[in-house]
Amino acid sequence: MPLRVLVVDDSNFFRQRLKEMIDQHPDLSVVGTATNGREAVEQARSLRPDLVTMDFEMPEMDGITAVKHIMAERPVPILMFSSLTYEGARITLDALAAGAMDFMPKDFGEVSRSAQKLRDKLHERLLTLGKQAKASASATREATKLQRPVPAERPAPAPREPTPAPRMARGSVKLLVIGASTGGPVALTDVLVNLPANFPVPIVLVQHMPENFTRAFAERLDRQCQIRVREAVDGDSLEPGLALLAPGGKQLMLDGRGGLKIVEDQRMTYRPSLDITFGSAAKHYGNRVLGVVLTGMGADGREGARMLKQEGATIWSQDEASCVIYGMPMAVAKAGLSDKVLSLKEIGPRLSREVC
Repeated sequence: MPLRVLVVDDSNFFRQRLKEMIDQHPDLSVVGTATNGREAVEQARSLRPDLVTMDFEMPEMDGITAVKHIMAERPVPILMFSSLTYEGARITLDALAAGAMDFMPKDFGEVSRSAQKLRDKLHERLLTLGKQAKASASATREATKLQRPVPAERPAPAPREPTPAPRMARGSVKLLVIGASTGGPVALTDVLVNLPANFPVPIVLVQHMPENFTRAFAERLDRQCQIRVREAVDGDSLEPGLALLAPGGKQLMLDGRGGLKIVEDQRMTYRPSLDITFGSAAKHYGNRVLGVVLTGMGADGREGARMLKQEGATIWSQDEASCVIYGMPMAVAKAGLSDKVLSLKEIGPRLSREVC
């Protein structure tokens, strides 16, 4: 049965084009459209769609407010469309914090020039979000079954204490590199707010984002965290307690002298790419690196993690239950490269305990 999609946009042109593109896939079907946030909330309530595409700037009720209402009533995967401006990035980050799962740039020119490319990208995002949502719902149902009371004549056995994962030797980590994609802005925030201002090692962040978005994201993180956060520029120096975020549309590499190189590389699918940064860290920092792979679509980071492991570095990955999309961390874990598989809530506190 196709995934049922609600399309929300105040532009009749964009709304109709989205509907046409979505309906071209046999596993997707548009069941309704809305022209503003208020209609979106009403349609989500009555149609109970599997997925929602949402514009952010609309009359009567904006997209962020609509996301909050929909997620409060009946959570559903929401894909935001936003402009490629700094202000669009800031608003998109607010929408993700409100509960939206992912975003795509709203580019009217791309609809006309590269409609097939946009359609394929849209299909991939929606199908991935829908698949993950169904998997999460199934896992919740199974967990509910397991929580049912055991009959009195067959008492449940006493739970065994979990075997604690080994701690890293204090002072062994000289560089922390964290990468993420879909769901990453919220996940990175969750991790970094747990770190103290005097966190003793430099941090490099790689988040799949377009240009303009990374500056807004770095500024947002800097306001929310005790550590300092800023968008990286070419020639930046690594410093303890400072997180440098790879700029969108470029690659971040280490120079081996405690600095960074920001380079253009159009060959890679992801710009920035975690594989590139991990590989550079493996070359210059070897076994002194702790790499962390968070939620995200695809397998970026797996080959870089392999290079790090060959040098004796440590790799942590996020577990399936706490991921928005279990893609990147799954690729690392399935390749046998993860030293620890942790829930999102565990990662920040463990970094504070084991690295500080």
